[in-house]
Order: sequence, then C-alpha cells, then structure tokens
Amino acid sequence: MTAASITSPRVDRIPWAAMAGIIATVTVFAVAQGLTYPLLSFILERQGTTSGLIGLSAAMTPLGFIISASFIPALSRRVGGGRLAILCSILAALTLFAIAWMQDVWAWMLLRFLLGFFANPLYVISETWLISLTPAPRRGRIMGLYSSIVSGGFAIGPLSLGLTGAEGWPPFMIGITAFLFCGLIVLAVAPRLPGMPDEGEATSVGGFFPLAPLLLFAVFTAAAFEQILLSLFAVYGAALGSAEERIASLITCFIAGNAVLQILLGRIAERFGSTRTMLFCVLACLACCLLLPSVFATWLIWPLVFVWGGVSFGIYTLSLIQLGERFTGQALIAGNAAFALVWGIGGIVGSPATGLAMQLIGHQGLPLSLGLLSCVLVAFLMARRWRG
Repeated sequence: MTAASITSPRVDRIPWAAMAGIIATVTVFAVAQGLTYPLLSFILERQGTTSGLIGLSAAMTPLGFIISASFIPALSRRVGGGRLAILCSILAALTLFAIAWMQDVWAWMLLRFLLGFFANPLYVISETWLISLTPAPRRGRIMGLYSSIVSGGFAIGPLSLGLTGAEGWPPFMIGITAFLFCGLIVLAVAPRLPGMPDEGEATSVGGFFPLAPLLLFAVFTAAAFEQILLSLFAVYGAALGSAEERIASLITCFIAGNAVLQILLGRIAERFGSTRTMLFCVLACLACCLLLPSVFATWLIWPLVFVWGGVSFGIYTLSLIQLGERFTGQALIAGNAAFALVWGIGGIVGSPATGLAMQLIGHQGLPLSLGLLSCVLVAFLMARRWRG
C-alpha cells in the first residue's frame, strides 16, 4: 500500500454512521425547538398576553444562545463533547416539562432563556463533530445536506401542532420526548464520535472574533434575514392587502427553499469555491430585495421567495463550510460557539431594527433594510477579494 493511498480520503472510510447520528440528533432537536416557538405564542395569546410581551418572551431563547456561547469551549474540554450533549438534552427536556407545568408568562422568561442556554451546546458540538469528520472534497454537499435536514426539522415542529393541537400536554410531550431522544442518539453513536478537537492553543469565543470578522458578519446577516422575514413578512404582506392565507403560504415557500436548496449550494461550493458561492448568494439576496415590491402581487413572488429562502440561509451553510476550510482544533469549536453567539445577536437585533424602519418609512422598510444589509456584506466580500 502506497503512502498516497494511506493519506488520501476514501469514500469507504467516511464515518457515515457517526455523521448520520449527528445529523439525526440535531434534526430531532430542531423539531422540538421549532415546535416550542408557535406553541408558546399560541398559549400566551389565549391568555390575553400583549404582543410586545409575547415577543419579549420569544427573545429569551436566542438570548440563552448568546449567553451560553462563551462557556461552550471550556465546558466541552472539561466534560467532553458526548457527555455535554447528553446532559444538555436531558436539561432541555426538564426545562420544557417545567414550562408545560407552570403556564406563567413571567416564569417562562427564565425558562425559555434556559431552553436556549441548554440547546446551544448541542448545536455547537454537533457542528464541530460534523466538520471534523467530513473530508474536505465532500464538505460542501455534506454541510448542505446537514443544513437542509435541520431546516426541515424546524419546519416539521410547527406542523406537528396540526396533529396534537396547541392545548394540554400532548404537544409538550412531543417536544420532551424529542429532547430525550436526542440524548439516546448521542449515547448510541458515542463510540464512533471523535473527541472534541484539542490541538492548538485554547481559543475563547471573544478571541475568535479577530480571526474571522467577515465570516461572523455573514452569520449575522443570515440570522437577520431569517428572523426578519419570518417575523415581519406578514406585516409587509398585510400592508399590501394580501390575505393571511397567501402570506402564510409564501412563508412556507420561503422555508421550503431554505431546506431544499442547501445541497445544491454545497455542490456549487465544491466546484466553484465557497467564497465565490457566498458572494453569489448575497447578490441573489440583494436582487430579491430589489424585485420584491414589483413582483409581490404577481405569480413571480412564489419562485422569488423560494430562491430567497435558499440563498439567504445558504450564507450560513457556506459560512460553516469556510469555517471547516480555515480552522481546526480548538479554534474550530470556538468558531462554532462564536457562530451561535452571532446568530443569536442577529435574531434579536434584526427584527426590532427592521420593525422600526417600517414604522418610520412604511412597509417598504423591510426590503430596504434587507437590501442595505446585503449591500454591506457584498462590499466586504468584494474588498476581501480585491485584497487577495
């Protein structure tokens, strides 16, 4: 056997079982999280809670993501990735049980914060495992597959309410069972999983920011796009006289594009490079912002929101690919934790800022805000290309 055959990546040596377990774990977790957002909003609305308080309650989960991010690298080194993932799954299940038991908006503030705090390490650890296991020549398609499946999990969560309704214990039991099932999956595949990367100097989340500021801004942009469109597209459509059923269908189409197009974008990244593909995605987002007002009332809005969903979330998928291309060891897990922190910031900041813009200049503040964000990211990407 030659040295080349020892070192070159081979398809039959790819740990498919371990990667399938990782993706299944995060997907089930995403189903549970996707369920909680609309479920708790429906319950609070039935209780007569004001819309502002409902929004504040929902913001507690991404706040938990933000606060927990800085602890993840040190905890994963001390406890171990597998043990930490299993522990977080159990704690998330217990937190959701407490939410179902208490049914109080003020208690939910703390509990939803804890739900985000316990959920975040599982995402960070799983993405670190997946990037570590994936051979470089196949990183694009595998990370695209991961993003597609996890997006589908988030979409399935709200759909499950159609089977159980939003009253009583049944919907909560789906989420609790899903969280516990995550821990069982990790336990089952634990012997096949690598340890948390420990080579290189220990890197904190704050220490990662100077290493990849543009990559983190791309993650912020992707998070802002998703949260703004999911939370404010209904307001935009209502201002243009569109029926609620049509707006809901357009949002579903946006989520479908999010889930379907990631594998294709991953394959394009393998062929043309992740940086060039990210630039294409951002330019496509900008084009959708410019076209939205003129096509909203026509049939062209359907392919537009489908593509928009794919390319906007594709920015995050391509950021993950670049993270794996540029970083290894302890910097990799710090980078994943920094991604989670910035995603939470984008989710919290994006919607209020765009809502204020819409309040000041009217409903077209939505495409204008998103278009401005796209322009800034395009400018930064082009500046980096010119610098070589």
